[in-house]
Amino acid sequence: MDERELLLLGMLMVQSQHGYQINEFIERNLGHIIDMKKPTAYALLERLCQAGYVKVRTEREGKRPPRKVYHITSAGSIVFLDLLRENLAQAEHMTFAGDVGLMFLDHLPREEVIALLRQRLSAVEEQLTAHEHAPRHEHGLGVDLALEHALLLERAEQQWLASVIQRLEPLPE
Repeated sequence: MDERELLLLGMLMVQSQHGYQINEFIERNLGHIIDMKKPTAYALLERLCQAGYVKVRTEREGKRPPRKVYHITSAGSIVFLDLLRENLAQAEHMTFAGDVGLMFLDHLPREEVIALLRQRLSAVEEQLTAHEHAPRHEHGLGVDLALEHALLLERAEQQWLASVIQRLEPLPE
């Protein structure tokens, strides 16, 4: 299992939810922490159902079309806690796809490298601004800690890029 399954099980530990609720929460609040598209979420929910960790029931409200509501099983709760313990204890090897390009920047004119890194810095600053305005979470400390961690890493990237650009710029004569 991976962190996406941990996320889905964790959300269902809080409350039973229909797929739209789950996907909307992830998209609106956790998009900068985890990359999970709707089809992936539904496929993982189906896999968790098949494994017996999640059950699904169909509900209908008024004239609305029926919708599937997911809830965690007791086996799912046990798996969730095991995954949570494993995830909290592991240290990730952090890799950044942009570092590969840095290794070869000497193949471009310095002015172009500076312009490209400024473009990258601008994109990081846009992400940072968006994430700084993310709403605080109301259910415990965990989501806010994850958001804080993502912001800290983005700020570090912003500062590092600014220092690299400064280092690459020609010295005034």
